Amino acid sequence: MSREIVAGVDGSPESLAAADWAAREAGHRGLSLRLVHAWRWEPLDLPLLQDPAEQQQAARDVLREAETTLAERYPRLELSAEVIGDTPVAALLGTVRRAEALVVGSRGHGAVTGFLLGSYGQQLIAGSPVPVVAVRARDGAPAEPPVGEVLVGQHGSPGDSAPALRFAFETAVARGAAVRAVRAWSLPPLLAYSPASMRLADEAGGLVPYEEKALREALAPWRERYPEVPVTEHVELGSAGQVLLSTSGSAQLLVVGRRAHRGALGSRIGSVAHAALHLAPCPVAVVPHEVDAQD
Repeated sequence: MSREIVAGVDGSPESLAAADWAAREAGHRGLSLRLVHAWRWEPLDLPLLQDPAEQQQAARDVLREAETTLAERYPRLELSAEVIGDTPVAALLGTVRRAEALVVGSRGHGAVTGFLLGSYGQQLIAGSPVPVVAVRARDGAPAEPPVGEVLVGQHGSPGDSAPALRFAFETAVARGAAVRAVRAWSLPPLLAYSPASMRLADEAGGLVPYEEKALREALAPWRERYPEVPVTEHVELGSAGQVLLSTSGSAQLLVVGRRAHRGALGSRIGSVAHAALHLAPCPVAVVPHEVDAQD
């Protein structure tokens, strides 16, 4: 069964940019691309003429336009397109069983009110079993190939960030890019100090060497698996979101992990992913922790 990248298309400039980014990524990785447009007839309680056949045809036209554009731009790409009669979240999540990633559009900086960080986008990111890449309209412009490092956040134990590191290294290999792995750390509050934790820090020579050692250990298996990828280790005092954003200016992709938190108000994607999706100047890949990176 062939692997693929899935891109959601709704006719907006953001979704068309996402489809173009997904096409380039599929080409880099030697994968096929599947375009998906979700459409379901739901009559509105308004005094307007509503023709389901016309709306369905409009949905097909949106998808056909995107498919035609990409087929002309990337003639060697294996490409398919499908209109699915369902809500956007259900339609897209239902297509990712064979996918390496799901790519969607984002509306940009600041107070985002568009698809990505609205209820649909948050449900997609929190519920997807595969990485979700958010692309802004300018990120998908086909003029120049992307340049810069693949930036990835590392936290906790090697296992905690293994899925994000795996995606970052695979992307770097496909694009011939370098990886910058960032580990942010903070001074623990007084009550968090314990003899065991301080002993580990003392054995490493201090808090900074301890954090540097933790990053090296997390990177070790990926450096061994992908020796051709240049790697820069970056350890900095500060919050993870702040440190990642401060180093993302020259990145071609920012990769962060997420563990979905479910509460009374629904799924949340975590503060680091939320900050990256709002403010990073490059495309952002949010990788679920549940992915087994050791396969």
